[in-house]
Amino acid sequence: MAKTSYPKSKIKILLLENVHPKAAEAFRAEGFQVETVKGALDEAELCEKIKDVHVIGIRSKTQITRTALEHAKKLMAVGAFCIGTNQIDLQACTEKGVAVFNAPYSNTRSVVELAIGEIIMLLRNIPDKNVDMHTGKWNKSATNSFEVRGKKLGIVGYGNIGSQLSILAEAMGMDVYYYDIVEKLALGNATKCSSLKELLGTADIVSLHVDGRPSNKGFFTAEAFSWMKEGAYFLNLARGPVVDVEALAENLKNGRILGAGVDVFPTEPKTNSEPFESSLKGLNNLILTPHIGGSTAEAQENIGEFVPSKLLQYVNAGNTFGSVNFPNLQLPSLGTDHRLIHIHKNVPGILAEINRVISKNDVNIVGQYLKTTESIGYVIMDIDREYNKEVVNELKAIPNTIKARILY
Repeated sequence: MAKTSYPKSKIKILLLENVHPKAAEAFRAEGFQVETVKGALDEAELCEKIKDVHVIGIRSKTQITRTALEHAKKLMAVGAFCIGTNQIDLQACTEKGVAVFNAPYSNTRSVVELAIGEIIMLLRNIPDKNVDMHTGKWNKSATNSFEVRGKKLGIVGYGNIGSQLSILAEAMGMDVYYYDIVEKLALGNATKCSSLKELLGTADIVSLHVDGRPSNKGFFTAEAFSWMKEGAYFLNLARGPVVDVEALAENLKNGRILGAGVDVFPTEPKTNSEPFESSLKGLNNLILTPHIGGSTAEAQENIGEFVPSKLLQYVNAGNTFGSVNFPNLQLPSLGTDHRLIHIHKNVPGILAEINRVISKNDVNIVGQYLKTTESIGYVIMDIDREYNKEVVNELKAIPNTIKARILY
């Protein structure tokens, strides 16, 4: 008769890309095996490394592809130690019963502060003045040097980061305008624009805060730059592929855009030892940073605590609250009973089949919870007695089952 789940000492955790040490500490405290890797892995390396891994943690550079998932026979969950999940094939994860968690809020403040700092620096033409001073050139001038107070800030994407930037910018005396494809309530005195073109024709500074979904690739085109006011400023601290970098370079060269700050790029080095190449290098009044919007001690520590907590709740208790691809369920542990989970394709009749198996084996259900998305269903069952191992085998054998697992 079964009493416990898979031994914790056999659960393997793989953490890539220098995630915060608190993450490894949290998993080791649970008795899991933990391996850390400093940089990202390419697909071939990942396919080899992921074979016996139960949980993998990544940041923005490692690509969790369908091919990699084909090699991950034991994988239960993926943790994205960042905001975005566009580096993860979410559909493939869902099809294979792999839950994905991210950190949607943990580095918001860090990104916003970088944006505020760059806006001030650009409007005062500090990048060029700094270079002049380091080369011995004293160029004291008020030409193209402005206060931010009273300037119009246009925010493209009014989510967690965009809305917080709105609040801080307004506190500094800026007039805030925003555009989002989703209806969003204005914070403070921000003004909603009905179209991207309207916002770009209004703003003195444009700051992008859109996500990395495939449909946003190439979102900010040469045409979009042509809609901006002459002498405006531009920031991209969102995603590299969303901007036509060549168009940005051309607008900086011809002076139509007076300055820009770019933290993300279409192609980025996988490690710090690889060279950075971009057509933006060497241009005037341009702040280039190596994807450090969320790279503060505070943000990384927050992420290092937040993501493991979600992963541990899933592995230990089956809770999926905060998952980006699974139905969200969060349930208290009953302690004295046993818990099983069942992940299946969302087709009619599965719950009836699950209950048939449980009834056939004379097991009493204390609690049963089902939640679905368009593609999958997720069931948590608490049962009040020891059960034959055949119960789990029969649950796995139900047609359209993706995974069935004993939690405790």
